[in-house]
Amino acid sequence: MTSDNFREDLAFFRDLGVTDIFLTARAAGAPAPVAGSFADLPALQAFLAGCPRCKLSKSRTNIVFGQGSPKARLMFVGEAPGRDEDEQGLAFVGRAGQLLTKIIQAMGMKREDVYIANVLKCLRFSPKVIVTLGTFAAQAVLETDEPIGRMRGRWRTARGVRVMPTFHPAFLLRSPERKKDVWEDMKLVRDYLAER
Repeated sequence: MTSDNFREDLAFFRDLGVTDIFLTARAAGAPAPVAGSFADLPALQAFLAGCPRCKLSKSRTNIVFGQGSPKARLMFVGEAPGRDEDEQGLAFVGRAGQLLTKIIQAMGMKREDVYIANVLKCLRFSPKVIVTLGTFAAQAVLETDEPIGRMRGRWRTARGVRVMPTFHPAFLLRSPERKKDVWEDMKLVRDYLAER
């Protein structure tokens, strides 16, 4: 791990509300596990299981890691788990998740074909496209403070991956007239993936 990666990991945990880091002497050999240094998704999920590292751990029922194909070419990144997600430990299972499933199906895909998670900064994962769902997810992934209304519908890039910001399905439930905007975004994603 480089010092730049270590700084990024520390900033990630600081942003989650971690205020204390406890160091213990370790025997020579494998380095201490840190986010961003895992070979695959199951290893990262095991590391985060029962995570008490930030203040969010006190109010949650389950960690909502994400699910889908680890070899997915398309990843949807949402903002944060809702009540249904917290209860089940799965991303996008409430009403907004049902709408997201319909959006995925309209693109000619199944939920099992994509990877769905909430904002994650240190995940080693290489989809062809990340679709950010909502303002917070787009701003976190793209490291910007630009509003979603200006970002949606235009390709961006984050860490070498194409990113399509769009509205969150929960927003669409409140503003169904904006569904057509999301569908235009999803057609861009679908067409891009069809060319690859």
